[in-house]
Amino acid sequence: MHLVLFIIFGGLCVAGALNLLFQRHPINAALSLIVVMSSLAVLYLLLGAEFLAAAQVIVYSGAIMVLFTFVIMLLNAGSEERTHGSKAAYAIGIPGAAALFAALAYIFLSNSKSLSTAKLGDYIVTTSDLSRVLFRDLLLPFEVTSVLILVAILGAVALARREH
Repeated sequence: MHLVLFIIFGGLCVAGALNLLFQRHPINAALSLIVVMSSLAVLYLLLGAEFLAAAQVIVYSGAIMVLFTFVIMLLNAGSEERTHGSKAAYAIGIPGAAALFAALAYIFLSNSKSLSTAKLGDYIVTTSDLSRVLFRDLLLPFEVTSVLILVAILGAVALARREH
């Protein structure tokens, strides 16, 4: 059952990421990113990381993506100009991507025996340990991040008001 769910939500995650790349409208791209992040939350649940799955849904799929869609709608981003790209990028990029894919496939297939010997460590982090580190030891970076997000929202509002 876990394998079937992993295949379904892994495929949904990859399909959402590909849809994100090929979307022309920014709102549709942001919605595709929400699909990717929600699928990742289900994959975290399948791995037994309930706290990480909840944080993924609350922080990324919820707050950050609402912020993204708010800024996109506030800036009223219309359709983008369609460019055909450079021929040099196609000439270098496609063979480079094929070489990278071949190298990764070789690495994964040649190390398939060693992948089955992975084990969990002796020390398992609990939610209380994680929250103690996040809200005591890393409180300043946590709060600075929230202030930076607030400044980004205010910057987007200022840019949107300047046009009118």
